[in-house]
Order: sequence, then structure tokens, then C-alpha cells
Amino acid sequence: MAKKFEVTIDRDACIADGACAALCPDVFELSEEDGKAQIVKKFRVGDDPGKGLVPGDLEECVKSAAEACPVQIISVKEVEE
Repeated sequence: MAKKFEVTIDRDACIADGACAALCPDVFELSEEDGKAQIVKKFRVGDDPGKGLVPGDLEECVKSAAEACPVQIISVKEVEE
């Protein structure tokens, strides 16, 4: 079973610090529309820019980004595929 991670950003509480995008650009980017963090399109779940499903090889990347977020609005949860 391949590990995957469900990544959620509370975009309403995002202060657009950019730490997540700087640490883990494979998964996070800042929106051109509102400047807030969002999941890159290829990992997005549906049309929600705040929800994503990320492969296990990016675990350290997403976890370090979540820890570095100054307002702690990124959650990372392991899911079985």
C-alpha cells in the first residue's frame, strides 16, 4: 500500500507568509488571485485549492511546511489508498 497524505489549508486564516511555498514548492504555492497559500493543481482534490492528496515521498516536505506555518493552519493526515 502506498502512503498518501491528505493536506488541508485553512485558507480563511492564511496570512500569506509564504513559508509553506518556500519549503515545499512541489505541493504549495501562493494564489495569484488572493496571495494565500494553496495546493498546486496536480495534487488538488476537486476544485478546492485548500485540499490536496500528496504522495508519500513528499511526506517530509509537507510536514516541514506545516510546522513552519506561523499560524498553524496546515494539517497533514496519513491516508491509506
